[in-house]
Amino acid sequence: MNAAVLLAGGSGRRMGGPAPKQFIQIAGRSILEHSIRAFHQHEGIDEIVIVAHADFMDQIREIAAPYPKVKHIVPGGKERYDSSLAAIACYRGQSNVNLLIHDAVRPLVSNTIITDCIEALKTYKAVDVAIPCTDTIVEVNDEGAICRITPRAMLRNVQTPQCFELETIAKAYEIGLKDPAFVTTDDCGVVFRYLPDVPIYVVAGETTNIKITYPEDLILAEKILNGRAN
Repeated sequence: MNAAVLLAGGSGRRMGGPAPKQFIQIAGRSILEHSIRAFHQHEGIDEIVIVAHADFMDQIREIAAPYPKVKHIVPGGKERYDSSLAAIACYRGQSNVNLLIHDAVRPLVSNTIITDCIEALKTYKAVDVAIPCTDTIVEVNDEGAICRITPRAMLRNVQTPQCFELETIAKAYEIGLKDPAFVTTDDCGVVFRYLPDVPIYVVAGETTNIKITYPEDLILAEKILNGRAN
């Protein structure tokens, strides 16, 4: 079973609006609804889990009501990984489950990306989505001086979904949460650090699979969505 997990628990402070950005309307629907539709319309997705901020559960339920693949709407937590753990808990004890964990504010994820992730999960236990870096990335030391320049051809900008066999991501978190120094910003990072023998395959992302972060992103997203509709 392939379950899409939409992480919709953010506050959207960088957007500066009165409500979380996942509720902002673009091209006639909320950002969250566009993300739900992307996975709901894909024939390879069996269920959808939405992890939401506890203060907005009723609003999430209203948006999700027309989409029968949405089987779970659960509250997240203070940290991003709390939301991932909440989704993992929905399937605890089940076997043959894959989780495709996606930022709900990436409403432009394509059918191709979802398909490629599902296909990759037939071979790999962990899958990431990324695009090549177009800028040179430098590492600096404590004094602000460049100390390393990794060849750009080796670097990628990570997107979502990040996809896992349920047992793999659950095991990685089980080990990680016992580490007093546990810190993470994404789920692939947990697998990379705590299950180093598990290869993480990278599926090609798309430049249009943007994360809505700043007001100017709304303009671009609306243009892309309207272009697809036409």
